[in-house]
Amino acid sequence: MNGIHDLGGMHGHGPVLAEVDEPYFHHQWERRAFSLFPALFVGGHFNVDEFRHAMERMEPAHYLQASYYEHWIHSFETMLLEKGVISAAELRGTAEPTRNSVAAPVLTLDMVAPVVQTGASARVDHAVDARFAVGDQIRAKNLNPTTHTRLPRYVRGKVGRIEADHGVFATPDTMAHGQGEQPQHVYSISFTALELWGEARADKVYIDLWESYLEEA
Repeated sequence: MNGIHDLGGMHGHGPVLAEVDEPYFHHQWERRAFSLFPALFVGGHFNVDEFRHAMERMEPAHYLQASYYEHWIHSFETMLLEKGVISAAELRGTAEPTRNSVAAPVLTLDMVAPVVQTGASARVDHAVDARFAVGDQIRAKNLNPTTHTRLPRYVRGKVGRIEADHGVFATPDTMAHGQGEQPQHVYSISFTALELWGEARADKVYIDLWESYLEEA
């Protein structure tokens, strides 16, 4: 979907200020928010695309004002409320927590590293033929769905070159809405600065894109 979360290529937000020796977490609550992701993911409460789509649906001003891990907290709350895992009263603290009728899988110590290190990868083990090959010139489709997508606005309609085939992954556009994996290849695509922004520079941007986002140039 098109929204304020898709900031790539947008102007007017000022410089990106890098913090010297930035810590992993600035506050203890951020550390706790981070630990909630693997626990809830392994518990089957959401997949990574549902998690992202919940953040995309934040009110734009709230999204811009909130910090990184506040986005995460919003997504957790949205998913757990929508799926009936918790109630609004429980979230407000005006009702006692209720035990789920169905036991959810529990995160164990041996599960933590794989989930954190892979970022809850959507890679799947399916034999799917690739439509494109390394070296092919492609064009990113000009799609503007109202549902979830991982196709950035600033590359839509732009021509690039396939640099690598990462293999087969579940499709985020369907996974975010309970429509199954619909596996397809994901490619690393290089786009020149000239193609993206009309600047005659040698810079290139590399973006991983699903096959269904691409067409022959």
